[in-house]
Amino acid sequence: MAEDPNRSSTSGPSTRAIEIFIALFTFALGAIMVFDSRRLGAGWAFDGPQPGYFPFYIGLIICFASLANLATAIVERHQRLVVFVEWARLRQVMKMLVPAALFVGAIPLIGIYVATTVYLAGFMIWVGRYAWYKGIVVGLGTSVFFFLMFEVWFKVPLPKGAYHFLRYLGY
Repeated sequence: MAEDPNRSSTSGPSTRAIEIFIALFTFALGAIMVFDSRRLGAGWAFDGPQPGYFPFYIGLIICFASLANLATAIVERHQRLVVFVEWARLRQVMKMLVPAALFVGAIPLIGIYVATTVYLAGFMIWVGRYAWYKGIVVGLGTSVFFFLMFEVWFKVPLPKGAYHFLRYLGY
């Protein structure tokens, strides 16, 4: 039985939990910037700043700001029980976000044309509840149209991925 997305509920992740998660996530991103900037060289050379100089300090700023946000989220007690988003609404967002992330992740492997076909067809069938043949026709039609437009007419190659079948057609 499908859950009514308009139904009111009072359960879901708290604002405090989300703020802590985001603070830790942005801290990790800043730490990656700092670490990689050190690899590139984050100092000052005889001819000026090394390639990682500015990213290093931007990463440090991100880390310090994330720690400040983390401390604020931990200290503030009134945010503890406030629901950030209801589970039904979060499921709706994830229903859009997860396929989009998989689409972007699939492009390097199978290319933009195959990924677009699968993404559009899957989205139409799963989320839009269209008939499977309509999803496949729209997905294939869109990919063929963009293939013709970019590869054939504009001569602009788009990513075909590590496992692409268009190499057999000379593309």
